[in-house]
Amino acid sequence: MASITVDIWSDIACPWCYIGKRKFEAGLADFVGRDDVEVTYHSFELAPDTPVDFDGSEIDFLVQHKGMPAGQVRQMLDQVSAIADEVGLRYNFDALLHTNTRKAHELLHYAKQQGKQLEMAERLFAAYFSEGRHLGRDEELAELGADVGLDRGAIENVLAAGDYVSAVDADIAQAREYGINGVPFFVIDGRYGVSGAQAPETFTSVLERARDEAKDVTADA
Repeated sequence: MASITVDIWSDIACPWCYIGKRKFEAGLADFVGRDDVEVTYHSFELAPDTPVDFDGSEIDFLVQHKGMPAGQVRQMLDQVSAIADEVGLRYNFDALLHTNTRKAHELLHYAKQQGKQLEMAERLFAAYFSEGRHLGRDEELAELGADVGLDRGAIENVLAAGDYVSAVDADIAQAREYGINGVPFFVIDGRYGVSGAQAPETFTSVLERARDEAKDVTADA
């Protein structure tokens, strides 16, 4: 049977995207045909106007970006952290360095070309939400890329040259065509859309439906 494709639009700076990643992975683990699933990450910028070096905390950013009171933002972040904890993630919003994520998306495209995109996505999420790393700087991204086996110098070169800027733009344009206005968003086999960090069983069910429909099409051919 042909592979089932899963295209995931997400942003490294999106806490729900990391949670959604874990829930999708749990759903995929319960899918009998998981070895035939091909996963690709696509770029989506939640706040493209964010400066590389934002002067302030995550609370400061959300107060400015969403116009919410600081106390309400803190409560929201505590709730998100508790949900992350349920899927084995440890968020550290006090250490988080808010930044523009475009360069991180460029790195994900380079990693895809090198066959390391899934490892790179995981490394970036952990670095951002748990380790307080600065994902807006080329040298930091190169170091994180080296952690998953990519060439540090090659990363610095492609980021400096902007080799994957057009690939990031193409992903964002495709998201608009699909009507995606929030992430995470999962497109399964090009037919089913799943929005948000859904329960693992939801992902398993949609994967099963895609597999069964593919079998029906093959049988009718």
